Amino acid sequence: MKKSISVFLLLTIQLLMANVSLPYIFSDNMVLQRNSKIPVWGFASPHEKVSVSFKNQTKSTVADQNGNWKVDLDQEKEGGPFTLTIKGNNEIIFKNVLVGDVWLCSGQSNMEWALSSSEGYKEELNQKEFPLIRHIKIERKINSLPQNNLAKTEWNVANASTIGDFSAVAYFFAKKMYHERQVPIGIINSSWGGTVIEAWIPKNAFEQSPYFKEMIANMPQIDIESLQQKNFEAKTVFFEKKLNAKIADFNQEQFLSAAYNASALKDLYVPKAWEQQGFEGLDGVAWVRKTIVLSDEDLTGNAVLYLGKIDDEDLTYFNGKLVGQMKQWSDDRIYTIPKEILKKGENIIAVKVNDTGGGGGLWSNDDEVKLVTAQKSIPLAGNWKFAVEKIYAAINQNEFPSLIYNAMIHPIEDFKISGMLWYQGESNAERAYEYNQSFPLLINSWRQKFGESLPFYFVQLATFSTKGDSNEGCDWCEVRDAQLNTTKMKNTGMVVTTDVGNPNDIHPRNKKTVGERLANLALNNGLKSPIYQKSTVKGNKITISFNTKEKLVSKNNEILKGFEIAGNDQKFYPAKAEIKKNKIVVTCEKVSNPVAVRYGWKGDDSEINLFTEKGLPIAPFRTDSFKLSTENKKYQFELK
Repeated sequence: MKKSISVFLLLTIQLLMANVSLPYIFSDNMVLQRNSKIPVWGFASPHEKVSVSFKNQTKSTVADQNGNWKVDLDQEKEGGPFTLTIKGNNEIIFKNVLVGDVWLCSGQSNMEWALSSSEGYKEELNQKEFPLIRHIKIERKINSLPQNNLAKTEWNVANASTIGDFSAVAYFFAKKMYHERQVPIGIINSSWGGTVIEAWIPKNAFEQSPYFKEMIANMPQIDIESLQQKNFEAKTVFFEKKLNAKIADFNQEQFLSAAYNASALKDLYVPKAWEQQGFEGLDGVAWVRKTIVLSDEDLTGNAVLYLGKIDDEDLTYFNGKLVGQMKQWSDDRIYTIPKEILKKGENIIAVKVNDTGGGGGLWSNDDEVKLVTAQKSIPLAGNWKFAVEKIYAAINQNEFPSLIYNAMIHPIEDFKISGMLWYQGESNAERAYEYNQSFPLLINSWRQKFGESLPFYFVQLATFSTKGDSNEGCDWCEVRDAQLNTTKMKNTGMVVTTDVGNPNDIHPRNKKTVGERLANLALNNGLKSPIYQKSTVKGNKITISFNTKEKLVSKNNEILKGFEIAGNDQKFYPAKAEIKKNKIVVTCEKVSNPVAVRYGWKGDDSEINLFTEKGLPIAPFRTDSFKLSTENKKYQFELK
């Protein structure tokens, strides 16, 4: 009996090993690229014969010694639905397959943003006939080494039950493309909110870059589990040294106690992310604590505690009592403190912060962190005592280069596409100037993988209320500047979104305009925002020219706004700007010998109003080469 069971198990294992399979980029409802060879590849037993049939063609091959196989089907014209059949020792049939144009859509949260959370979603649900759009969401995953498959996922047909989960930008792009070309559109949505561009670039691209090769030389070539353990051990040693305390010794009851002597604890400035205070890479559970003194007058009524925003989750205590908790990193914490909890003399505020990734801690403006009693407002910005309860072992997606590329781009490199769309840059603002290096590197490296001549279209950062201007420095504007510079690369195009952003929301909900403007670039219909071309100085005037023959206008016929001018002292002043012969003439009484002009050089540049007659905004720009505020900021990583 035992022998029979053993034979059965052996046969079962051999059968499982023999099964032919394909990466998850292949599924029912997929779209294959038209007018191009169609690669189909997968896994099988070593030397297993595999055949692939599609429409009227069949191609065969034999798996190599590692079980990998690949065939190239002949190109096909648009159409469908069809079936794709793969036969080895088993048979796989993919149904409802279309042939059309496939676009890879990537970036961070504004590309990932779902249609269900965007303007116009209800109208899309009510349409009588859905366009021939298929969408696949590449699931979030990281790895330290290039992978041959994705996390499990599948293609979905656009209909009322599915489109809410589609990338909104990609959906509106695809819808316009379909209506204009009447060709099925496939969207590969490989995006991840809050990610930096370095996580999306392959290691070999960094190695071939004179700028980045020294940085990437420090990246160990080990599997993700080994990297995670090595990183966790190094972090523990590093943070315990900075804290001068053992993390395992943390005691919550003690930390909350009024009798606890916290003088030996590390100081941490609040509100400010702890990554900006020497604790880069700290994801886990940490605490901050502050002692304040209240008088009898403060005890006559309830108090209100304002802590601003906390990244990511908090449990907030006042004199040892839980007074509030929230989980959304972008929400303001405002907690009522019952007067029964307040006491004369010393009071203890303690906040437990659970940081699951990215930035961590309390982050807002100083004046947003305060305690308002019945008597007065007490500022709380300043040094708080800091302790760490737990470090998470998991590696953050932004912690090392290439982690996302390895798991979410590399497995689909052989899948033929029509082009690429990119919406990212927010998370690289602190290293904005370096984006002049990293962004072209990403484009070139992806083209080496997917096709040298493929179009690459991207979205310039939208309006958002960030700090800084021309005189103080503005990292948001410097990202836009790097994006503008990238338009010099062949077969690229940039969508300008200064008119559809929201100063108070980093995720503007108008994704339809963004998607349709990307489609205009792909359709090459001439509907694109002009960009700065050159400037000419004559006397006290600077004349600006653009790369367009489209008529320039001031929106609503108002005076032009957002122009600044500077002399050799590099100090910028608001300037008068006029449209003359489709050029912009800029002057300022305070600058008699101007050398430079800037336009829209603020995070919130929603006031700027230079447009084409067809309603497209002119991209923000600068004519100077003055040193920018982020020039000394460089990407780096380390095993702590």
